[in-house]
Amino acid sequence: MRKIRFGIVGMGNIGASHARALLDGRAARAELGAVCDTDPARLDAWRGAARVFSRLDEMLASDVLDALLVATPHFGHVEAATAGLRSGRHVLVEKPIAVHKADAVRMLAAHTDKSLRFGVMFNQRTNPAFRKIRRLLQAGELGAPRRVQWTLTDWFRPDAYYRSSSWRATWGGEGGGVLVNQSPHQLDLLCWLFGLPGSTRAFCHFGKYHEIEVEDEVTAYLEWPGGATGVFITSTGEAPGTNRLEIACDRGRVVYENGRLAFTRNETPAPVFCRETDEPFGVPPVWNADIPVGGAGGQHAEIMQNFADSILDGAPLIAPAEEGLQQVELANAMLLSTWLGRTVELPLDGVVFAAELETRIARSAAHRPKNAPATR
Repeated sequence: MRKIRFGIVGMGNIGASHARALLDGRAARAELGAVCDTDPARLDAWRGAARVFSRLDEMLASDVLDALLVATPHFGHVEAATAGLRSGRHVLVEKPIAVHKADAVRMLAAHTDKSLRFGVMFNQRTNPAFRKIRRLLQAGELGAPRRVQWTLTDWFRPDAYYRSSSWRATWGGEGGGVLVNQSPHQLDLLCWLFGLPGSTRAFCHFGKYHEIEVEDEVTAYLEWPGGATGVFITSTGEAPGTNRLEIACDRGRVVYENGRLAFTRNETPAPVFCRETDEPFGVPPVWNADIPVGGAGGQHAEIMQNFADSILDGAPLIAPAEEGLQQVELANAMLLSTWLGRTVELPLDGVVFAAELETRIARSAAHRPKNAPATR
């Protein structure tokens, strides 16, 4: 049985985790072919298990990989993914696909050979709860969304986390904080479930809980073109944290929290009851249901397996790279709204955001390197 050989660039925490998963056989029809990092010490652990390279161009010039998995720091994603595509390799890139929209657009433009698979590691799309919510929405079981509220503050990070690497939590090294590092999955899910919002007014707090220059707390108000509104709250400074998604629709309310998906369903859709009832204080009767979801899904290993299945069998990608653009755009819009002190419309002007970000990089504690290090 043929297996897809992955070459991983960036052997920090997440790159090493992907390598171990491949070696352990957790992704069917996928195996580890090569690893690449600029730090020789990071390569030592993989000698004998895979071919090791200190330069990406040398790894891409070899014949030991079919697909490139990009796990470098964020600013390195565009260069590495573009090089992989131009070498004729399939490319799977860690989230976010890029730090800002202009770079993401440039990366996606390099995907000219559509026979090559190009995906993003949005592993939360494998979670059965989010898949079930998406199916319910698409089937009309919930009716039209009216309000979305996601409180996502269980990302607590101590100061030691930010001290662990010089590139962390700097405009020049990472390009942002909680929006670019911890919360891209949930921003992706908001877009995957409800589409890209039409506007946002966000309030980002920079270094509120830590001695860092980027955002560690965000509260954002969202409006969708169809009339739904939302609030997105995230932080790395709150403990104990909360992870609660609440969706109010015409046919009831869905809440996902602590691994449980609960549906409170209106016997009569709220707009219909509102128009037809003669009771001045009437409220639609409801029934309550727990929707079984069955664990957290296959996560990173399932994304890698799906990527191999797509190459070998033509299976649809769970997370095509093109869909990674919306998450980047929404995160950018939240930062830009704070910097400009006003509501920002979407789609975002990527050039405007890039210019604002560059001014902060110029005075960043860590300037962006010309060639981003292959570690994460």
